[in-house]
Amino acid sequence: MNRLGRVVASIWSIGVVLFLSVPAQAGDTLARIKGRKILKCGVSDGILGLSMKDQNGRWSGMDVDFCRALGAATLGDPEKVSYVPLTAAARFSALKAGEVDVLARNTTWTLEREAVLEVLFTGILYHDGQGFLVSKSSGVKELAQLNGAPICVVKGTTHEGNLTQLFGNKGWDFRPVPMESPAKAMEALHEGRCKAFTSERPQLITVSLNAAGGPDPYSILPEQISTEPMGPVVRWGDDQWLTVVRWVLFTLIRAEEEGYTQTNVRSLLESQANFRARSWKEMDGLIAKSLGIAPGWGLRIVESVGNYGEIFERNLGERSSLKLERGLNKLWKDGGLMVAPPYR
Repeated sequence: MNRLGRVVASIWSIGVVLFLSVPAQAGDTLARIKGRKILKCGVSDGILGLSMKDQNGRWSGMDVDFCRALGAATLGDPEKVSYVPLTAAARFSALKAGEVDVLARNTTWTLEREAVLEVLFTGILYHDGQGFLVSKSSGVKELAQLNGAPICVVKGTTHEGNLTQLFGNKGWDFRPVPMESPAKAMEALHEGRCKAFTSERPQLITVSLNAAGGPDPYSILPEQISTEPMGPVVRWGDDQWLTVVRWVLFTLIRAEEEGYTQTNVRSLLESQANFRARSWKEMDGLIAKSLGIAPGWGLRIVESVGNYGEIFERNLGERSSLKLERGLNKLWKDGGLMVAPPYR
């Protein structure tokens, strides 16, 4: 090969390497969503209150409602969402490969995940904590009784690291029993291969409800060993899409703060006497154009799923079968941690 040929070959090789190093589907995510007219949303493979498919194939849950809000904002229709159920171990690879546009799957925000996996969390949708499910017949009623015990934990989660840190600080020991799924962990707990199964509360409640003998033989210990700030995740390389997803979440929170609900948002925004509505209307000019979405996106979001408080209560709170307290998920003005930056 002559010198010119070698130069051309070298340039071509470098180009191939650079091309292959770019994550699949990085870049203009919103344009691809509009082109296919479907938002692909990665969710859990079945957690009550977060993402669960019923017998009719209808998905529901807090993560699902966020996907619906995102569909309403970007495509004008909350029904234009394809839900892709993912295990904990497969969720990040599916996102990186472009199999989903956004991951809304009870995923804890950590520095390691952002830096090493090259993903970005857009905000916090739900604050939860790690707990423990035990069999009542085991006699375990407090965390200290798990010292030295085998504990089931799902692979690819933050839970084993939390256990290691907590038990190490206390001078305790435990034997992790890694499982592929919550269902497998529950099976191991039932068979006595684990003395406890550790995960977030909605997950623990879900597996106990689905247990062969029902939830009565099991209990959740009172101790919570971590805070788990969970939120939507996107790939590196698309700042526009990151901004859209982030501000859909903030709009849900701001709607509750300003008193906009699923039933009153249209009338309040159309009222000339509503001073606060001005900032929402201003989103429909330069801001909507800059985001690349149609005007009226804030209105579409709230009319589709309600405000943040409505979403929480419907899926996890008093209006749900879980009856969980909001706790840290209250608005900042009510003693919680949920807050949204201003629009301007």
